[in-house]
Amino acid sequence: MGTPITDILITKEITISDLDGKILAVDSFNMLYQFLSSIRQPDGTPLMDSKGRVTSHLTGLFSRITKLMIEGVSFVFVFDGETPELKKAERERRRGIKLEANKLYEDAKDREDVKDMKKYASRTSVLTSEIIEESKELIRALGMPIVQAPSEGEAQASYMVDEGDCYAIVSQDSDSLIFGACRVVKNLTLSRKRKAINKLTYKTVNPEIISLADNLNHLGVTREQLIVIAMLAGTDYNIGGVKGIGPKKALNLVKTYGDNFDKIFEEVGWNDNFDFEWKLVFDLIKNMPVHNDYELKWDPINRDEIIRVLVEEHDFNRERVEKTIEKLMKGKPAKDQKGLSDFF
Repeated sequence: MGTPITDILITKEITISDLDGKILAVDSFNMLYQFLSSIRQPDGTPLMDSKGRVTSHLTGLFSRITKLMIEGVSFVFVFDGETPELKKAERERRRGIKLEANKLYEDAKDREDVKDMKKYASRTSVLTSEIIEESKELIRALGMPIVQAPSEGEAQASYMVDEGDCYAIVSQDSDSLIFGACRVVKNLTLSRKRKAINKLTYKTVNPEIISLADNLNHLGVTREQLIVIAMLAGTDYNIGGVKGIGPKKALNLVKTYGDNFDKIFEEVGWNDNFDFEWKLVFDLIKNMPVHNDYELKWDPINRDEIIRVLVEEHDFNRERVEKTIEKLMKGKPAKDQKGLSDFF
């Protein structure tokens, strides 16, 4: 879900060339869910191999990430660890949404309503342990490092950005900012297309960068105050936020009371909305567990392993895969060469 503070944030459009030579930390679960929900057949069915195993995640990784690698972008993939106790309620809420969506999908299937089938199917995506492990196999074969977070992947990635080991975190959520990420990159795709939320259509988008420092200066708040704004509007740890409080009203409250957070949460009636203290959420966000002993090492591309994972295991077209590997080996093309988007 993330936190709905995007409406009060300022962003800056960038180009892929602005990221040439940069290292980006990927919120892996966030990206894989995007692939699973958007890369589907016309009736909403995910892409599958001859054995009925889902391959949407592998298609997304291999088609999108390799293009960006050829453009000079480097990646570190960060995976979630243990789910915080306060987030388990959000996990249950999401599970309920998926079950309801699955029921609506089956009803649409019985009616042979392809439009509704695709609409509801995208909401049923489940990130299984098998999908996670297959994704890691392909990521390693592409030579990219993987970091296993002790808890939230976004918090770990944010720490790595803050430490200067990565330039920015790649995520569609704004949570990274409240975890302290200096920069967040959104809409990272060469196609400049993204599926509209809860719709069948796609919209044109450009890559954007969100600077934490610029936004704190723009809003006139500290990171701690931004955490409070997010909590009032709602986070994964206090679902829905305080009733009747959106990000703009939350900002006004912080402007009025400053760092007197006790007064803010008393004023809005936090205890009438939640059966746990606001400090539990605040401290969790500010002090989410992270590792500092990770190793970032890029290995040579393992051609045989890529072919094993994609072609031999999941029926990808060998010629197409080999052509992409060849482009990866050659690196960034000259400006007068054929555009990368023409290959997919």
